[in-house]
Amino acid sequence: MAEGQTLSPQQMVQMNLLARQAVLQNGLEMTQQIYSAAIDPAAQPTINVPTRNVGLIKGFLVEVTGTVANTGMTTAATRTGFGSLNAISQFAFSDLNNNQRIQTTGRHIGLLNSARQGFGFGGAYSPNLPNGMGNNWTVQSAPASIAAGATGALSQIYYVPLAYGADDLRGAIYAGVVNATMNLQIGINANPVIASGDPLNAIYSGNTGGWSGDVTVTVYQVYIDQLPMGKGGPILPALDLNTIYDLKTSSVSGMSVGQDFAYSYSNFREFLSTFAIYDQNGTYNVGTDVNYWALQSANFTNIWKYSAKIAALFARQTFMADLPAGAYYFDHRRKPLLTNQYGNLELVLNPSSAAAQSQLVVSTEAFAQINQIVGAGSLPTG
Repeated sequence: MAEGQTLSPQQMVQMNLLARQAVLQNGLEMTQQIYSAAIDPAAQPTINVPTRNVGLIKGFLVEVTGTVANTGMTTAATRTGFGSLNAISQFAFSDLNNNQRIQTTGRHIGLLNSARQGFGFGGAYSPNLPNGMGNNWTVQSAPASIAAGATGALSQIYYVPLAYGADDLRGAIYAGVVNATMNLQIGINANPVIASGDPLNAIYSGNTGGWSGDVTVTVYQVYIDQLPMGKGGPILPALDLNTIYDLKTSSVSGMSVGQDFAYSYSNFREFLSTFAIYDQNGTYNVGTDVNYWALQSANFTNIWKYSAKIAALFARQTFMADLPAGAYYFDHRRKPLLTNQYGNLELVLNPSSAAAQSQLVVSTEAFAQINQIVGAGSLPTG
């Protein structure tokens, strides 16, 4: 290509795919422990883990182990619907440009891990085979209940993704720079056991309690090293590195029975999936409190509209299982929601019941372009 020649969008895409292929074929994927500590959540509920400035970072494995105590002396504490997924209350990640790529709950990361692979993350299935293959390892654990005055061991593993997939490097970060400043922030659940109230963020409910002793958090960085080299340095997929894999959680409230209630998707995003939890002030139902869900465009056109049972059917096609009561999954991967193309897009809930202080907790998975974020309201040109 002649010096000063401008690449067309098609040429840029082709060059990105060639660079991605070169990285995947020639690079060496590494998984290295970068942090491990026993933490007292009461004294240090938030951990800041600096990344290792090497290679092309794809994500992080985070292992959490600890003991949960039921300090009450009368009744058992029962595992909540989201259980051990709530061991971490929040994950946050800021990149080299101080863009916050991740600000979401451990619950969202855990459910997304399952959605990304198509079955329960870290789960084992027992095939009908004449051998010992099956569910033999205790990889993740939390007892269904903890007796009064007793304790239970908890183990939960999360994969916190920066890149979209094993072979899709959109969102990956090149960390082989001397001025790299990145931070993975992990918030340990300070209230894993609640006696009463909304159990949305708890691991156990029904009695008093909390962590018994320290919680051990171990972090592994997953990255590609030994990148292929060109004349000017490492060969990198430029479009992939200009993409943010954006994971966020927020909540909205104010729904009324029989009335459409809308959650608005952010602009300048390409949404891949949505998790929605209908929390009726601590009550979670399997669709009996929902008339319908809909995806609505700016001109009030329903792109789709269906019952809670149909939503559960579609979720089963992803997870091969049902989500916890009150939780819904909407998959947009085949045709991502392009908010620049559609204008305003809204996820609509029409409830058949709505207790006081009800809320809709929405967690989204999206792509964003760094140049669009920096340019705020500016659209890309050329």
